[in-house]
Amino acid sequence: MKKLLFPIALLFSIKALAQENMHPAPAQTRTIALTNGVIHIGNGQVIENGMIVFSNGKITDVRTTAPIADIQIIDLKGKHVYPGIIASSTNLGLVEVSAVRSTADYDELGDINPSIRSLVAYNTDSKVINTLRSNGVLLANIVPQGGTISGTSSVVQLDAWNWEDAAYKTDNGIHFNMPSLINVPAQFRRPGAEEDRVKQSLEKIGSIRAFLREAKAYHGETNHAQVNLKLEALQGLFNKTKIFFVHCDLVKEMMMAIEMAREFDFKLVLVGAGDSWLMTDMLKQNKVAVILSQPHSLPTADDDDVDQPYKTGAALQKAGILFTICQDGGDGFWRQRNLPFQAGTMAAYGLTKEEALSAITLNAAKILGIDNITGSLETGKDANIVISEGDLLDMKSSKVTQAFIQGREINLDNKQKQLFERYKYKYSIK
Repeated sequence: MKKLLFPIALLFSIKALAQENMHPAPAQTRTIALTNGVIHIGNGQVIENGMIVFSNGKITDVRTTAPIADIQIIDLKGKHVYPGIIASSTNLGLVEVSAVRSTADYDELGDINPSIRSLVAYNTDSKVINTLRSNGVLLANIVPQGGTISGTSSVVQLDAWNWEDAAYKTDNGIHFNMPSLINVPAQFRRPGAEEDRVKQSLEKIGSIRAFLREAKAYHGETNHAQVNLKLEALQGLFNKTKIFFVHCDLVKEMMMAIEMAREFDFKLVLVGAGDSWLMTDMLKQNKVAVILSQPHSLPTADDDDVDQPYKTGAALQKAGILFTICQDGGDGFWRQRNLPFQAGTMAAYGLTKEEALSAITLNAAKILGIDNITGSLETGKDANIVISEGDLLDMKSSKVTQAFIQGREINLDNKQKQLFERYKYKYSIK
Protein backbone atom coordinates (compact mmCIF):
# COMPACT_ATOMS: atom_id res chain seq x y z
CA MET A 1 0.00 0.00 0.00
CA LYS A 2 2.79 2.41 0.86
CA LYS A 3 4.43 1.72 -2.48
CA LEU A 4 1.24 2.82 -4.22
CA LEU A 5 0.68 5.91 -2.11
CA PHE A 6 4.12 7.41 -2.68
CA PRO A 7 3.86 8.00 -6.45
CA ILE A 8 0.29 9.26 -6.02
CA ALA A 9 1.40 11.78 -3.39
CA LEU A 10 4.34 12.76 -5.56
CA LEU A 11 2.10 13.34 -8.56
CA PHE A 12 -0.27 15.33 -6.39
CA SER A 13 2.50 17.56 -5.06
CA ILE A 14 3.54 18.29 -8.65
CA LYS A 15 -0.05 19.15 -9.56
CA ALA A 16 -0.40 21.42 -6.51
CA LEU A 17 2.45 23.49 -7.90
CA ALA A 18 1.00 23.51 -11.40
CA GLN A 19 0.04 27.15 -11.36
CA GLU A 20 3.63 28.13 -10.68
CA ASN A 21 4.60 26.20 -13.79
CA MET A 22 1.78 27.52 -15.97
CA HIS A 23 2.78 29.65 -18.91
CA PRO A 24 1.03 31.42 -21.80
CA ALA A 25 0.00 29.06 -24.58
CA PRO A 26 2.09 28.99 -27.77
CA ALA A 27 0.76 30.48 -30.99
CA GLN A 28 -1.75 28.44 -32.96
CA THR A 29 -0.02 26.24 -35.57
CA ARG A 30 -2.84 24.07 -36.96
CA THR A 31 -6.24 25.10 -38.27
CA ILE A 32 -8.91 24.02 -35.78
CA ALA A 33 -12.58 23.25 -36.43
CA LEU A 34 -15.00 23.07 -33.51
CA THR A 35 -17.91 20.96 -34.72
CA ASN A 36 -21.36 19.89 -33.49
CA GLY A 37 -21.70 22.75 -31.04
CA VAL A 38 -24.39 25.31 -30.22
CA ILE A 39 -22.68 28.48 -31.39
CA HIS A 40 -23.72 31.74 -29.71
CA ILE A 41 -22.36 34.35 -32.13
CA GLY A 42 -22.61 37.22 -29.65
CA ASN A 43 -24.70 39.48 -31.91
CA GLY A 44 -27.98 37.79 -31.02
CA GLN A 45 -27.70 34.89 -33.48
CA VAL A 46 -27.43 31.21 -32.53
CA ILE A 47 -26.37 28.34 -34.82
CA GLU A 48 -27.55 24.90 -33.70
CA ASN A 49 -25.19 22.01 -34.47
CA GLY A 50 -22.74 24.42 -36.07
CA MET A 51 -19.05 24.61 -36.78
CA ILE A 52 -16.47 27.34 -36.25
CA VAL A 53 -13.08 27.24 -37.98
CA PHE A 54 -10.06 29.33 -36.96
CA SER A 55 -6.48 29.55 -38.19
CA ASN A 56 -3.49 31.69 -37.12
CA GLY A 57 -5.59 33.07 -34.28
CA LYS A 58 -8.39 34.36 -36.55
CA ILE A 59 -11.87 33.01 -37.19
CA THR A 60 -12.08 31.95 -40.82
CA ASP A 61 -15.56 30.42 -41.02
CA VAL A 62 -18.74 29.94 -39.01
CA ARG A 63 -21.22 27.55 -40.63
CA THR A 64 -23.30 24.39 -40.36
CA THR A 65 -21.66 22.28 -43.10
CA ALA A 66 -19.01 19.60 -42.67
CA PRO A 67 -15.40 20.73 -42.16
CA ILE A 68 -12.76 20.67 -44.84
CA ALA A 69 -9.92 18.10 -44.75
CA ASP A 70 -6.46 18.42 -43.19
CA ILE A 71 -7.48 20.32 -40.09
CA GLN A 72 -7.73 19.45 -36.40
CA ILE A 73 -11.35 18.59 -35.62
CA ILE A 74 -12.75 18.89 -32.08
CA ASP A 75 -16.20 17.31 -31.76
CA LEU A 76 -18.07 19.32 -29.13
CA LYS A 77 -20.99 16.87 -28.95
CA GLY A 78 -23.57 19.55 -28.30
CA LYS A 79 -21.56 21.84 -26.02
CA HIS A 80 -22.13 25.60 -26.18
CA VAL A 81 -19.66 27.96 -27.87
CA TYR A 82 -19.42 31.64 -26.87
CA PRO A 83 -17.24 34.68 -27.57
CA GLY A 84 -14.77 35.44 -24.79
CA ILE A 85 -16.32 37.54 -22.01
CA ILE A 86 -14.90 41.07 -21.64
CA ALA A 87 -14.47 42.72 -18.23
CA SER A 88 -14.99 46.35 -19.17
CA SER A 89 -13.80 48.11 -16.00
CA THR A 90 -11.54 46.46 -13.44
CA ASN A 91 -8.34 46.85 -11.43
CA LEU A 92 -7.37 43.25 -12.20
CA GLY A 93 -3.60 42.78 -12.16
CA LEU A 94 -3.12 46.03 -10.23
CA VAL A 95 -3.90 44.48 -6.84
CA GLU A 96 -3.41 40.95 -5.52
CA VAL A 97 -4.63 41.08 -1.91
CA SER A 98 -6.77 44.06 -0.94
CA ALA A 99 -5.65 44.03 2.69
CA VAL A 100 -1.94 43.94 1.81
CA ARG A 101 -0.82 47.40 0.75
CA SER A 102 2.39 46.21 -0.91
CA THR A 103 0.34 44.24 -3.47
CA ALA A 104 -1.75 47.26 -4.52
CA ASP A 105 -0.63 49.48 -7.40
CA TYR A 106 -3.89 50.92 -8.72
CA ASP A 107 -3.61 54.59 -7.77
CA GLU A 108 -1.03 57.37 -7.74
CA LEU A 109 -0.29 60.33 -5.51
CA GLY A 110 -1.97 63.55 -6.58
CA ASP A 111 -5.44 64.49 -7.76
CA ILE A 112 -4.99 65.02 -11.51
CA ASN A 113 -2.93 62.29 -13.20
CA PRO A 114 -4.00 61.86 -16.85
CA SER A 115 -0.47 60.75 -17.80
CA ILE A 116 -0.53 57.70 -15.49
CA ARG A 117 -0.75 54.45 -17.52
CA SER A 118 -2.38 51.49 -15.79
CA LEU A 119 -0.94 49.11 -18.38
CA VAL A 120 2.67 49.35 -17.18
CA ALA A 121 1.62 48.27 -13.67
CA TYR A 122 -0.42 45.30 -14.90
CA ASN A 123 0.85 42.06 -13.35
CA THR A 124 0.41 39.11 -15.72
CA ASP A 125 1.49 36.71 -12.93
CA SER A 126 -1.50 37.53 -10.73
CA LYS A 127 -3.12 34.36 -9.36
CA VAL A 128 -6.53 36.02 -9.74
CA ILE A 129 -6.34 36.12 -13.55
CA ASN A 130 -6.65 32.35 -13.90
CA THR A 131 -9.85 32.28 -11.84
CA LEU A 132 -11.46 34.63 -14.36
CA ARG A 133 -10.37 32.58 -17.35
CA SER A 134 -11.98 29.50 -15.80
CA ASN A 135 -15.34 31.26 -16.04
CA GLY A 136 -14.87 32.48 -19.61
CA VAL A 137 -13.51 36.00 -19.02
CA LEU A 138 -10.69 36.34 -21.56
CA LEU A 139 -10.21 40.13 -21.95
CA ALA A 140 -10.22 43.01 -19.47
CA ASN A 141 -10.05 46.80 -19.48
CA ILE A 142 -7.51 47.65 -16.76
CA VAL A 143 -8.56 50.86 -15.01
CA PRO A 144 -6.59 53.05 -12.57
CA GLN A 145 -8.26 54.48 -9.48
CA GLY A 146 -7.76 57.35 -7.07
CA GLY A 147 -7.84 61.13 -7.43
CA THR A 148 -10.19 63.04 -9.69
CA ILE A 149 -8.48 62.16 -12.99
CA SER A 150 -6.95 58.73 -12.39
CA GLY A 151 -5.11 58.13 -15.66
CA THR A 152 -5.49 55.93 -18.73
CA SER A 153 -6.89 52.42 -19.04
CA SER A 154 -5.86 49.70 -21.50
CA VAL A 155 -7.47 46.48 -22.71
CA VAL A 156 -5.45 43.30 -22.13
CA GLN A 157 -5.84 39.65 -23.07
CA LEU A 158 -5.50 37.31 -20.12
CA ASP A 159 -2.77 34.93 -21.31
CA ALA A 160 0.56 36.71 -21.52
CA TRP A 161 4.16 36.74 -20.28
CA ASN A 162 4.23 40.47 -19.52
CA TRP A 163 2.21 43.64 -20.04
CA GLU A 164 3.67 44.20 -23.50
CA ASP A 165 2.39 40.78 -24.61
CA ALA A 166 -0.94 41.33 -22.85
CA ALA A 167 -1.72 44.70 -24.50
CA TYR A 168 -4.77 44.42 -26.74
CA LYS A 169 -5.71 48.09 -27.05
CA THR A 170 -3.31 50.54 -25.45
CA ASP A 171 -4.37 53.71 -23.60
CA ASN A 172 -7.96 53.64 -24.81
CA GLY A 173 -9.38 56.23 -22.43
CA ILE A 174 -8.99 58.77 -19.61
CA HIS A 175 -10.88 58.15 -16.34
CA PHE A 176 -12.57 60.99 -14.46
CA ASN A 177 -14.15 60.37 -11.04
CA MET A 178 -17.04 62.82 -10.81
CA PRO A 179 -17.17 64.52 -7.38
CA SER A 180 -20.38 63.66 -5.54
CA LEU A 181 -23.24 66.09 -6.09
CA ILE A 182 -25.24 65.11 -3.04
CA ASN A 183 -24.83 66.44 0.48
CA VAL A 184 -24.02 64.02 3.28
CA PRO A 185 -26.45 64.16 6.24
CA ALA A 186 -24.93 65.71 9.36
CA GLN A 187 -24.94 62.42 11.31
CA PHE A 188 -22.74 60.77 8.65
CA ARG A 189 -20.39 63.70 8.09
CA ARG A 190 -16.76 63.46 9.15
CA PRO A 191 -15.70 65.89 11.91
CA GLY A 192 -14.54 69.14 10.35
CA ALA A 193 -15.94 68.29 6.89
CA GLU A 194 -17.44 71.15 4.91
CA GLU A 195 -21.21 71.37 5.34
CA ASP A 196 -22.02 72.18 1.73
CA ARG A 197 -20.47 69.23 -0.05
CA VAL A 198 -22.18 70.05 -3.34
CA LYS A 199 -20.60 73.50 -3.37
CA GLN A 200 -17.21 71.94 -2.73
CA SER A 201 -17.75 69.42 -5.55
CA LEU A 202 -18.84 72.12 -8.02
CA GLU A 203 -15.67 74.06 -7.27
CA LYS A 204 -13.59 70.96 -7.99
CA ILE A 205 -15.48 70.32 -11.23
CA GLY A 206 -14.86 73.94 -12.18
CA SER A 207 -11.12 73.47 -11.66
CA ILE A 208 -11.16 70.34 -13.86
CA ARG A 209 -12.99 72.21 -16.62
CA ALA A 210 -10.38 74.96 -16.42
CA PHE A 211 -7.68 72.29 -16.71
CA LEU A 212 -9.38 70.83 -19.80
CA ARG A 213 -9.64 74.29 -21.38
CA GLU A 214 -5.93 74.77 -20.77
CA ALA A 215 -5.30 71.39 -22.43
CA LYS A 216 -7.44 72.39 -25.41
CA ALA A 217 -5.47 75.59 -25.83
CA TYR A 218 -2.20 73.67 -25.44
CA HIS A 219 -3.13 71.28 -28.26
CA GLY A 220 -4.21 74.21 -30.40
CA GLU A 221 -0.61 75.41 -30.49
CA THR A 222 1.83 74.07 -33.06
CA ASN A 223 4.98 74.50 -30.95
CA HIS A 224 5.57 74.33 -27.20
CA ALA A 225 8.43 75.94 -25.32
CA GLN A 226 8.08 73.14 -22.74
CA VAL A 227 6.35 69.78 -22.98
CA ASN A 228 3.61 69.29 -20.38
CA LEU A 229 3.13 65.54 -19.86
CA LYS A 230 -0.29 65.90 -18.24
CA LEU A 231 -1.62 68.03 -21.06
CA GLU A 232 0.02 65.81 -23.69
CA ALA A 233 -1.82 62.80 -22.26
CA LEU A 234 -5.18 64.46 -22.98
CA GLN A 235 -4.60 64.85 -26.73
CA GLY A 236 -6.51 61.65 -27.48
CA LEU A 237 -9.66 63.10 -25.92
CA PHE A 238 -9.65 66.03 -28.32
CA ASN A 239 -9.00 63.98 -31.46
CA LYS A 240 -11.38 61.23 -30.20
CA THR A 241 -8.81 58.46 -30.20
CA LYS A 242 -9.44 58.15 -26.46
CA ILE A 243 -12.69 57.76 -24.55
CA PHE A 244 -13.77 60.05 -21.73
CA PHE A 245 -14.80 57.57 -19.00
CA VAL A 246 -16.74 59.33 -16.25
CA HIS A 247 -17.46 57.40 -13.05
CA CYS A 248 -20.71 58.58 -11.48
CA ASP A 249 -24.18 57.35 -10.46
CA LEU A 250 -26.68 60.16 -9.88
CA VAL A 251 -28.72 61.96 -12.53
CA LYS A 252 -27.14 65.32 -11.61
CA GLU A 253 -23.66 63.87 -12.00
CA MET A 254 -24.45 62.23 -15.33
CA MET A 255 -25.97 65.49 -16.64
CA MET A 256 -22.78 67.28 -15.61
CA ALA A 257 -20.70 64.65 -17.45
CA ILE A 258 -22.80 65.11 -20.61
CA GLU A 259 -22.42 68.89 -20.39
CA MET A 260 -18.63 68.56 -20.09
CA ALA A 261 -18.48 66.14 -23.03
CA ARG A 262 -20.54 68.57 -25.13
CA GLU A 263 -18.29 71.51 -24.29
CA PHE A 264 -15.11 69.70 -25.35
CA ASP A 265 -16.64 67.35 -27.94
CA PHE A 266 -15.46 64.22 -26.11
CA LYS A 267 -16.58 60.65 -26.74
CA LEU A 268 -18.35 59.91 -23.46
CA VAL A 269 -18.88 56.62 -21.60
CA LEU A 270 -20.53 56.61 -18.17
CA VAL A 271 -19.26 54.09 -15.62
CA GLY A 272 -21.47 53.13 -12.70
CA ALA A 273 -24.54 55.02 -13.93
CA GLY A 274 -26.94 53.53 -11.38
CA ASP A 275 -29.62 56.12 -12.22
CA SER A 276 -29.20 55.85 -16.01
CA TRP A 277 -32.67 54.28 -16.36
CA LEU A 278 -34.15 57.65 -15.32
CA MET A 279 -32.62 59.59 -18.25
CA THR A 280 -32.57 57.23 -21.23
CA ASP A 281 -33.82 59.92 -23.65
CA MET A 282 -30.91 62.23 -22.83
CA LEU A 283 -28.38 59.40 -23.05
CA LYS A 284 -29.66 58.32 -26.45
CA GLN A 285 -29.83 61.87 -27.75
CA ASN A 286 -26.17 62.42 -26.83
CA LYS A 287 -25.03 58.95 -27.99
CA VAL A 288 -23.68 58.08 -24.55
CA ALA A 289 -22.68 54.48 -23.82
CA VAL A 290 -22.99 53.04 -20.31
CA ILE A 291 -20.96 50.58 -18.23
CA LEU A 292 -23.33 49.54 -15.45
CA SER A 293 -21.52 48.76 -12.22
CA GLN A 294 -22.36 45.82 -9.96
CA PRO A 295 -25.88 44.76 -11.00
CA HIS A 296 -25.99 42.53 -7.89
CA SER A 297 -26.29 45.46 -5.50
CA LEU A 298 -28.84 47.68 -3.78
CA PRO A 299 -30.45 50.50 -5.79
CA THR A 300 -28.99 54.00 -5.75
CA ALA A 301 -31.95 55.59 -3.93
CA ASP A 302 -33.87 54.21 -0.95
CA ASP A 303 -37.24 54.61 -2.69
CA ASP A 304 -36.22 52.74 -5.86
CA ASP A 305 -37.43 49.19 -6.43
CA VAL A 306 -35.12 46.78 -4.64
CA ASP A 307 -34.59 44.90 -7.93
CA GLN A 308 -33.93 48.06 -9.97
CA PRO A 309 -30.24 47.22 -10.62
CA TYR A 310 -31.39 43.94 -12.21
CA LYS A 311 -33.88 45.76 -14.45
CA THR A 312 -31.71 48.68 -15.56
CA GLY A 313 -30.07 46.70 -18.37
CA ALA A 314 -33.45 45.92 -19.93
CA ALA A 315 -34.46 49.60 -19.68
CA LEU A 316 -31.30 50.67 -21.53
CA GLN A 317 -31.72 47.91 -24.13
CA LYS A 318 -35.30 48.96 -24.80
CA ALA A 319 -34.21 52.60 -25.20
CA GLY A 320 -31.51 51.59 -27.72
CA ILE A 321 -28.58 52.60 -25.52
CA LEU A 322 -25.30 50.72 -25.85
CA PHE A 323 -24.40 49.24 -22.46
CA THR A 324 -22.36 46.57 -20.72
CA ILE A 325 -21.83 45.61 -17.09
CA CYS A 326 -18.79 45.47 -14.81
CA GLN A 327 -17.67 44.77 -11.27
CA ASP A 328 -16.17 48.16 -10.49
CA GLY A 329 -14.80 49.21 -7.12
CA GLY A 330 -12.14 48.06 -4.68
CA ASP A 331 -12.82 44.32 -5.01
CA GLY A 332 -13.51 44.59 -8.72
CA PHE A 333 -10.51 42.45 -9.60
CA TRP A 334 -11.62 39.01 -8.37
CA ARG A 335 -15.38 39.51 -8.75
CA GLN A 336 -15.09 39.80 -12.54
CA ARG A 337 -15.45 36.01 -12.70
CA ASN A 338 -19.14 36.49 -11.84
CA LEU A 339 -19.86 38.62 -14.92
CA PRO A 340 -21.58 35.81 -16.86
CA PHE A 341 -23.90 35.09 -13.94
CA GLN A 342 -24.78 38.74 -13.46
CA ALA A 343 -25.67 38.93 -17.13
CA GLY A 344 -27.81 35.84 -16.53
CA THR A 345 -29.67 37.69 -13.77
CA MET A 346 -30.46 40.50 -16.21
CA ALA A 347 -31.78 37.85 -18.60
CA ALA A 348 -34.35 37.04 -15.91
CA TYR A 349 -35.34 40.70 -15.63
CA GLY A 350 -36.23 41.73 -19.17
CA LEU A 351 -33.32 40.83 -21.45
CA THR A 352 -33.24 37.76 -23.67
CA LYS A 353 -30.36 35.33 -23.10
CA GLU A 354 -28.65 36.44 -26.32
CA GLU A 355 -29.08 40.14 -25.45
CA ALA A 356 -27.53 39.45 -22.03
CA LEU A 357 -24.64 37.64 -23.71
CA SER A 358 -24.13 40.52 -26.17
CA ALA A 359 -23.97 42.92 -23.22
CA ILE A 360 -20.75 41.33 -21.93
CA THR A 361 -19.23 40.48 -25.31
CA LEU A 362 -20.03 42.53 -28.43
CA ASN A 363 -21.44 45.54 -26.55
CA ALA A 364 -18.36 45.69 -24.34
CA ALA A 365 -16.12 45.45 -27.40
CA LYS A 366 -17.98 48.31 -29.09
CA ILE A 367 -17.70 50.52 -26.01
CA LEU A 368 -13.97 49.83 -25.66
CA GLY A 369 -13.31 50.28 -29.39
CA ILE A 370 -12.21 46.71 -30.13
CA ASP A 371 -15.34 45.36 -31.87
CA ASN A 372 -13.45 45.15 -35.19
CA ILE A 373 -11.27 42.35 -33.79
CA THR A 374 -13.30 40.68 -31.02
CA GLY A 375 -16.63 40.53 -29.21
CA SER A 376 -18.41 38.05 -31.50
CA LEU A 377 -17.72 34.83 -33.38
CA GLU A 378 -17.52 36.28 -36.87
CA THR A 379 -15.15 35.77 -39.77
CA GLY A 380 -11.98 37.86 -39.53
CA LYS A 381 -12.12 38.42 -35.78
CA ASP A 382 -9.71 37.00 -33.22
CA ALA A 383 -10.51 33.46 -32.12
CA ASN A 384 -11.38 34.38 -28.51
CA ILE A 385 -13.64 31.45 -27.80
CA VAL A 386 -15.21 29.82 -24.72
CA ILE A 387 -16.70 26.31 -24.69
CA SER A 388 -19.10 25.29 -21.93
CA GLU A 389 -20.98 22.09 -21.17
CA GLY A 390 -24.01 24.12 -20.07
CA ASP A 391 -25.37 27.66 -20.25
CA LEU A 392 -22.46 30.03 -19.61
CA LEU A 393 -24.83 32.56 -17.98
CA ASP A 394 -26.28 30.03 -15.54
CA MET A 395 -24.28 29.44 -12.37
CA LYS A 396 -25.76 25.97 -11.91
CA SER A 397 -25.07 24.52 -15.35
CA SER A 398 -22.03 26.50 -16.54
CA LYS A 399 -18.88 24.43 -16.80
CA VAL A 400 -16.14 25.87 -19.01
CA THR A 401 -14.19 22.99 -20.54
CA GLN A 402 -11.99 24.79 -23.10
CA ALA A 403 -11.04 28.34 -24.02
CA PHE A 404 -8.97 29.92 -26.77
CA ILE A 405 -7.35 33.37 -26.83
CA GLN A 406 -6.30 34.43 -30.34
CA GLY A 407 -6.54 30.78 -31.37
CA ARG A 408 -4.28 29.52 -28.56
CA GLU A 409 -5.90 26.94 -26.28
CA ILE A 410 -5.26 28.20 -22.76
CA ASN A 411 -4.76 26.34 -19.49
CA LEU A 412 -7.92 26.60 -17.34
CA ASP A 413 -6.23 25.48 -14.12
CA ASN A 414 -6.05 27.86 -11.18
CA LYS A 415 -5.04 27.98 -7.52
CA GLN A 416 -8.60 27.48 -6.27
CA LYS A 417 -9.09 24.33 -8.33
CA GLN A 418 -5.78 23.01 -7.04
CA LEU A 419 -6.78 23.62 -3.41
CA PHE A 420 -10.09 21.90 -4.07
CA GLU A 421 -8.30 18.82 -5.36
CA ARG A 422 -5.73 19.02 -2.55
CA TYR A 423 -8.29 18.77 0.23
CA LYS A 424 -10.41 16.23 -1.61
CA TYR A 425 -7.29 14.10 -1.55
CA LYS A 426 -6.58 14.82 2.12
CA TYR A 427 -10.06 13.78 3.26
CA SER A 428 -10.47 10.97 0.69
CA ILE A 429 -13.42 12.67 -0.99
CA LYS A 430 -14.26 11.20 -4.39
